[in-house]
Amino acid sequence: MEIRFEQTKTPKAKPTDETKLGFGHIFTDHMFAMNYDAGQGWHDARIIPYGEISLSPAAMCLHYGQEIFEGLKAYRTADGTVQLFRPDENYKRMNTSAERMVIPQIDEEFMVEATKKLVEIEKDWVPHTDGASLYIRPFIFATDPFVGVKPADHYLFLIILSPSGPYYSTGLDPVKIYVEQKYVRAVRGGTGFAKTAANYAISLKGQDEAHEQDYEQVLWLDGVEQKYIEEVGSMNIFFVIDGEVITPELTGSVLPGITRKSALEVCKSKGIKATERRITIQEVADAYDAGKLDEVFGTGTAAVISPVGHLKWGDKVMTINDNKIGPISQMLYDTMTGIQWGKIEDTFGWTVKI
Repeated sequence: MEIRFEQTKTPKAKPTDETKLGFGHIFTDHMFAMNYDAGQGWHDARIIPYGEISLSPAAMCLHYGQEIFEGLKAYRTADGTVQLFRPDENYKRMNTSAERMVIPQIDEEFMVEATKKLVEIEKDWVPHTDGASLYIRPFIFATDPFVGVKPADHYLFLIILSPSGPYYSTGLDPVKIYVEQKYVRAVRGGTGFAKTAANYAISLKGQDEAHEQDYEQVLWLDGVEQKYIEEVGSMNIFFVIDGEVITPELTGSVLPGITRKSALEVCKSKGIKATERRITIQEVADAYDAGKLDEVFGTGTAAVISPVGHLKWGDKVMTINDNKIGPISQMLYDTMTGIQWGKIEDTFGWTVKI
């Protein structure tokens, strides 16, 4: 499929102070769009000026939530090269989400090429400042003007771009996480493993409760027994217990994070024992009491590595590693951001140059 290009007639002024980019509120001049119609498949791939879209008030996505999305970044290296980090994994996961939400599959190789072309057109928007990047948001939603519960016949695929600074304004300062015990985010057999909008809407109540207690993020427990750890609202979670890196296994209710996968691969490449298994919040508390809870950190595209300094479970507040980033967290951050920004050699073959 060819991709047609329509250049904007009203280019925007680019940010002059890249230290004040924030996250996810500035958007570039162009976006990618592609339509799906039953009987025709995906068609009319195009890069067009960024702008408003028209939807019927009866559009099915607005009523029944048939929507999926992804998140990845473009990075500018010291020599000016722009590159992506494992975009094939994003589009592979998008197809997994599409299957669960009964959305037509996409051609993963074509979407990597489409993303490269869009970023190439918008390369001047990729920040030059260390720690800043161009956030890439692909998403698909149902557009049928029909108030009825069924898989749609028509979809719109868009990719928008946003120059962004660090996800957390405090950088690598450890965050405070609150363990949610009343509400649940997902259950096995549900949509927890899919990157779909409803999962994030469901998490808002717990996030609000965490903020009321002066905590930045929520740690979710399983939806059945509410004792097994699953993930943080916007990150996968890792624990370093007595030198072993442990993260909850993928049982169908946890998002298979690409940064999570990369962190496990980096640990194993360096001879660090890394295990995927079920782990209870009680086990974590017991390890803390025994002085064996060395580090806790989250992983995700937005923050890469986010060390956890405080973990609150009921009345128990655990201070992790004296509220400082630990050596494994630091190593993972340095390794992955080093590969992403081209500061160290990519021995894994993860980067894709534009």
